[in-house]
Order: sequence, then structure tokens, then C-alpha cells
Amino acid sequence: MTLNEYKVLYGAKEDSAPGWDAIDGALKRLYSDQVPRHWATTIPYVLGGPDPLDGISAYETDLGGLHHLHFMSYGYSSLYYDEESVGRDYSQFGFEMTFRLACPNPTPPDREFAWVCNFFENLARYVFDTKKSFAAGHWIPANGPIRTESETQIVGLVFTEDPLLAPIATPHGRVDFVQGFGVTQEQINALKSKATTVDAIIELHRRTNPLLVTDLRRTDAEQIGPANPAPRGG
Repeated sequence: MTLNEYKVLYGAKEDSAPGWDAIDGALKRLYSDQVPRHWATTIPYVLGGPDPLDGISAYETDLGGLHHLHFMSYGYSSLYYDEESVGRDYSQFGFEMTFRLACPNPTPPDREFAWVCNFFENLARYVFDTKKSFAAGHWIPANGPIRTESETQIVGLVFTEDPLLAPIATPHGRVDFVQGFGVTQEQINALKSKATTVDAIIELHRRTNPLLVTDLRRTDAEQIGPANPAPRGG
């Protein structure tokens, strides 16, 4: 897309958000006309707010055979009208983060998932502060349970491509969808010691959990995953 084409398509709208619209388009192909749960940032980061992400949406689904919420971040990529971003290879950091969380059916009210939003924003602060993006094959410890004040043994994330969302081309460049999957302390320790790899952990869980839905009740200390000669660190 040329800059002139971009101006014609998006320049006349005051609230134009070509990047956001492209993400919503990818989700629409999965969830049709479902209206997602959405949590918006009160004060935008560019105006001095504490939260780098502009919003987080979650879609309710039984895909993969397990009832869960599919969360999507908005803010790692360039979302709004931005002539300087037109024609770039990648949109800002070049990705958005997804996360699938097992939950009861019927799903609890929105307030029960405020911790996910806080967790997403903490991860975004890390990315915005360090300029280090998350990508498939990376991992990160959470320095405690990913849901604080809970008894979950999930204390970190490994990252892989979202199983159902392929990369998209936006007017601001490519956006990959990088999914976080919860791991235990034993798995974090194995990654640190290079006794296993992210790919090995992902493939181990994918056998019975194809969409890599994180279940906070999981206790799989024995499920480390086989060693791999080419580990990728966090």
C-alpha cells in the first residue's frame, strides 16, 4: 500500500485504527460475530498512563475440546492512523500476544479475569522497557504464580505461534500472533539448565492439548519434555 492509498482509505476518519481493524478481522474469521469481553486502558500510555497496552479482548470458545477464553492484546503493534508506519516490514514490535485460559462453563463475570489484564500489562512493560519482543521459542519466568495470591503452580510462560491465527499483513507491516502457554517451576528449571527446550515442552503438551490452553490447576512436575540439542533461551 502506498502512502497516498493509505491517506485515501484511512485519512478522512478521526478515529481511524487500521492496525486494530486488521487484528479484529483475523479474529472475526475465527469467531464470526461474537462480541468479545474487552478491557480498555483508562489513560493511554502515550499520555502518561501506566499501561502500555491499549486494550485486551477475550473470546469464549470450545475449540480444541476445552472450554476457555482466548485473550488478545492490542498495543505491541501500531494500531492507529500513522503515516510514518506505512510500508514497514513489521508493525512496531511486530506481534500481538495471545493466551488461552481454561475456565468453567458458564464463564465467570469479567471481574474474575482482571488478573489476566494485570499480567498482560506487566509483560508489556517488560517489552516496552527492554525493547525485547516475545517470539516463538522464547520463555520467561513470572517470579511467582502468574495469578498472584493463588495456589497455581503455573509460574512462567513459554511462547509459540498461535495455533489458529496466522501472521497478518496490516497497513503498518506484518503482525505475528505469539501465544503464551503456562509452565511450572520444574519446567522453568529444566529450561534454565537446558535439560529441555520450549519446542519440546510445547510438543509434549500439544499431544493432549492441541490449542495449548493454560489450566491454572495443572500440576505436571513430571512433564518436563525431552532434551533438545538446540535450546532457545528467554
